[in-house]
Amino acid sequence: MTSMPDLTPAARRMADLLAGVRDHQLDAPTPCEDMSLATLIDHVGGLTQAFTWAAAKDVPDGGSQPPSPDASRLGPDWRTRIPEQLDALAAAWRSPDAWQGMTEAGGLQMPGHEAGRVALNELVVHGWDIARASGQPYDAGEEEIDACLAFVAPAVEQSGGKGIEGLFGPAVEIPDSAPAVDRLIALAGRDPSWAAPEG
Repeated sequence: MTSMPDLTPAARRMADLLAGVRDHQLDAPTPCEDMSLATLIDHVGGLTQAFTWAAAKDVPDGGSQPPSPDASRLGPDWRTRIPEQLDALAAAWRSPDAWQGMTEAGGLQMPGHEAGRVALNELVVHGWDIARASGQPYDAGEEEIDACLAFVAPAVEQSGGKGIEGLFGPAVEIPDSAPAVDRLIALAGRDPSWAAPEG
């Protein structure tokens, strides 16, 4: 089996980015079409829980559900709750057992090693989304970006650049010479030059 990426740096970065979000920014737009920052943060909370269950092979009765983020569900405790969930997510994927066998997340059955890579990619790409929407700097590690590119690029190529339902939208064309993080973001259906509207 290929090496197991460590989700800890991406989870900690996400927690730091969430700490930098100001209350007045929650209604702000994000690079995710039709998603406010609050809706995206609710999505991060949901995926964090779903992929923690996936790592433990402990899916709730009735199975895991496809994501349906909703800003109204964010709740007043999100600033403490989601960082705690992120810690639990990173810890769960440090277990070699998490990467073995089959599991389920978001209503989809998948091998554990694939679920772990989806979780990492979600943290890295949505971290960029949240950083851009809230005007914060974003500095993902080279190893994380490379691991995500190794997962995303073949999937996008297989889809003919049309995107994958529930994961990412159609790829955005950028120069081959663009930085690795920009190439990842473009493959995930975002414009790397996206910036939050001023004011």
